Amino acid sequence: MDYELNLTVNGEYYQLTLPPYRTLLEILREDLGLTGAKSGCSTGKCGACTVILDGKSVKSCLILALQANGKEVLTIEGLADGDKLHPLQKAFIEHGAMQCGYCTPGMILSAKALLDENPHPTEDEIRDALVGNICRCTGYVKIVKAISSVVI
Repeated sequence: MDYELNLTVNGEYYQLTLPPYRTLLEILREDLGLTGAKSGCSTGKCGACTVILDGKSVKSCLILALQANGKEVLTIEGLADGDKLHPLQKAFIEHGAMQCGYCTPGMILSAKALLDENPHPTEDEIRDALVGNICRCTGYVKIVKAISSVVI
């Protein structure tokens, strides 16, 4: 049996019909073509699939799409304002806080959720906010510096 899903993604309203077992990650990537959230571990441990759901960073591989019914989702694709990068995106570039880029969208969205809640976090608070995001390429020094440099 299929169910109706109504949600807003990056400011755009969507109405979909889907079976109850599909994840938010699957809907974003396969149905909406938003591939910034990545499928890394499918267990919520790597953070590559992180999006912001009603203001909180979540692992979209662990959220059933129907749990997002009536909610707002922000993906990395919705962070920039047209061609103007978000300050976090700029900071990651300026500080060399990425290499392969696989984890970068999730890192940036976790950082955005933190900064929205706490505009002046300490280094420890930044590191705590990134606990669920794994980077195998860079280490975290440049990532933490990039996030610390952002004033929103």
